[in-house]
Amino acid sequence: MAFRLAKGTSPWFYVAWAAVAAVAALAYLHSPWWLVLLVPLVVLALIMLNFFRDPERTPSGEGLLAPADGVVQSIDEWEDGRTRVATFMNPFDVHVNRAPLAGRVTSVTHLEGGFIPAFDKESERNERVVWLFETELGELEVVQIAGTLARRIVPYLEAGAKVAKGDRIGIIRLGSRVDVYLPPGVEPAVSVGDKMVAGESVLARI
Repeated sequence: MAFRLAKGTSPWFYVAWAAVAAVAALAYLHSPWWLVLLVPLVVLALIMLNFFRDPERTPSGEGLLAPADGVVQSIDEWEDGRTRVATFMNPFDVHVNRAPLAGRVTSVTHLEGGFIPAFDKESERNERVVWLFETELGELEVVQIAGTLARRIVPYLEAGAKVAKGDRIGIIRLGSRVDVYLPPGVEPAVSVGDKMVAGESVLARI
């Protein structure tokens, strides 16, 4: 299977590997002492390679799918009848996010905010991108939330775009959270602590 690198990875990924190449050249041309610096740079570059991977996923049959890799952090009932399912992504998870259902993107809204750890309750005020989809269930809201290390959310789509279930919608760089607001009457098929695989795990039965 071919390795796929996620869109929106520069400059993090390329800068790390350029630094490895530069230090390797200095070690070869000038002094082997440069190898001392090369080791941690190679480790960092490999971490970036792992972080920015974008594997292919095969959407399952029925159900609303998880938009993010990670662990279900919380499930909360809202006053408007919706249920919010929050998935926390650690730095070792794939950070490409996917559409839970087929439909059309009705809006993509970037909101400024802070960079508190995504597992903290105060992360409600963090920088985020709010997605609204028109789906078979009606309006579906998905929110990408930046974390302490995640300083950039990169949407792949714009309002008006059509999506299939499991399509890539964007990436959050370095640790973050994704919330899905299930429409009234739709019950989650997961529990807090469950491990999710974006585009494959069933988040709710419909």
